[in-house]
Amino acid sequence: IIEWKDQSNDTIVWRFPRYQDEIKQGAKLTVRESQVAVFVNNGQIADVFQPGMHTLETSNLPVLSTIMGWKYGFNSPFKAEVYFVNTKNFIDQKWGTKNPIMLRDAEFGAVRLRAFGTYVYKVLDAATFMREIVGTDGNFTTDEINNQLRNLIVSRFTDALGESKIPVLDLAANYDELGEFIRTKIDPEFSEYGIGITKFLVENISLPPNVEEMLDKRTSCLL
Repeated sequence: IIEWKDQSNDTIVWRFPRYQDEIKQGAKLTVRESQVAVFVNNGQIADVFQPGMHTLETSNLPVLSTIMGWKYGFNSPFKAEVYFVNTKNFIDQKWGTKNPIMLRDAEFGAVRLRAFGTYVYKVLDAATFMREIVGTDGNFTTDEINNQLRNLIVSRFTDALGESKIPVLDLAANYDELGEFIRTKIDPEFSEYGIGITKFLVENISLPPNVEEMLDKRTSCLL
């Protein structure tokens, strides 16, 4: 039985250990919910299996059958690597600006802001993710990609913030709208890696002291 009983919270891809990568005809493949199984032959991605119990035979290995030249049926055993890809939501991933970012505001001109929050992502296209990010890594975790994703988020955050046209003094009241706007801006770039952002949250945007004083005065007037 070829299966992955994932007991971790951070493993995205795991390669099934097999002696000399040999798989016999009629072997059972169990793919659990929030998983897909990817067969790789000589570095080439072949068949992808969705959740369920599968009996491995020629009929459900069409790509591998073509690659291996199986005209009259299954050669047993055959060699292939099996990678399980975790497709669950990876929650509570942190992002934040290391340095202040510059934003032009209609009222205050150029201001420097710091921001941080969390995001949630998941693998949407296992084959693309394997091809673009994982390669031959047999135990790929969130730590191996989170820095790259955070850098991408922060690098696009300034542009998205400027495009949102939300005045600096109104940012705190529009975190939800801003988060959704930024998610839609960044998500297409994540999709190039086979990943999707399912949620993007702005938890705090730190304003310059002079802007905070102005906001405090306006708030006190309303009270």
